[in-house]
Amino acid sequence: MTFHIDVQNKSAYSLNTEKLQLAVTYVLNQHDAHPDSSLSIVFVDNDYVQNLNRQFRGIDAPTDVLSFPADTPPVEIEDEPPYLGDLIIAYPYASAQAARENHQLDDSLSLLVIHGTLHLLGYDHDTPENRAEMWSAQAEVLTALAISPDIVPALEESSNDSSH
Repeated sequence: MTFHIDVQNKSAYSLNTEKLQLAVTYVLNQHDAHPDSSLSIVFVDNDYVQNLNRQFRGIDAPTDVLSFPADTPPVEIEDEPPYLGDLIIAYPYASAQAARENHQLDDSLSLLVIHGTLHLLGYDHDTPENRAEMWSAQAEVLTALAISPDIVPALEESSNDSSH
């Protein structure tokens, strides 16, 4: 399948773009997303994410990832692939979080794009049942990508959860 995954990294943060795209592709394949679906992953600084978090979630603090789903169902524009939405990742926050938890940064960033992509597909963790379903889908992708599931508690315990 040919998904369109636009990774924007204007600050030239150190990224394994291929690994991130593979993580997103696995999630989209797992959920039978339209083969031409597209999404954007944007890496920014903590201030940028803090401003978005304050504006859209009423939380005046940075966080690791924010998910902004496109309209549900995705708006279909003739001759354009279905657009799923945007993932906004605060690279400095995510990097510090990975270091604090003693995780590989590439694995932590992969978790964030997996988590965010699941949000774009309609998953949430607002109830115990929804959380169990989302964490199960997340664990399946982590396992397929040979990323230890031990990485998940860093996201689970975050006091400033990453969903939007």
